[in-house]
Amino acid sequence: MSYNHEVIFCIVNNGFSDEVMDAAREFGAGGGTVIRARGTANLEAEKLYNIAIQPEKEIVMILVESKIKNDILHALYRKVGLNTPGQGIAFSVPALSVVGLAEKRPEPEEK
Repeated sequence: MSYNHEVIFCIVNNGFSDEVMDAAREFGAGGGTVIRARGTANLEAEKLYNIAIQPEKEIVMILVESKIKNDILHALYRKVGLNTPGQGIAFSVPALSVVGLAEKRPEPEEK
């Protein structure tokens, strides 16, 4: 079976992973994995971008079909981007091989 998927990574301030998943689900994402993390930005970065950087972060990884990736990235930018309290950034990388996904089966026709 051939897959055409991308992994979206969205790094947000602690407590915003639900908002990430809400935005992604609006455009067809099924679920994601949240990893707790700590940011390492310094004072110069805070001054340059004129934002307060919170050290506690969440990284949300979402495996999606490539055809919906751009819609999800734009939704993440609007809902949890740098100009929001979530102060998130998002990017994607190709998933060259995927195992463990259930094959989508066509819906049974009603009689």
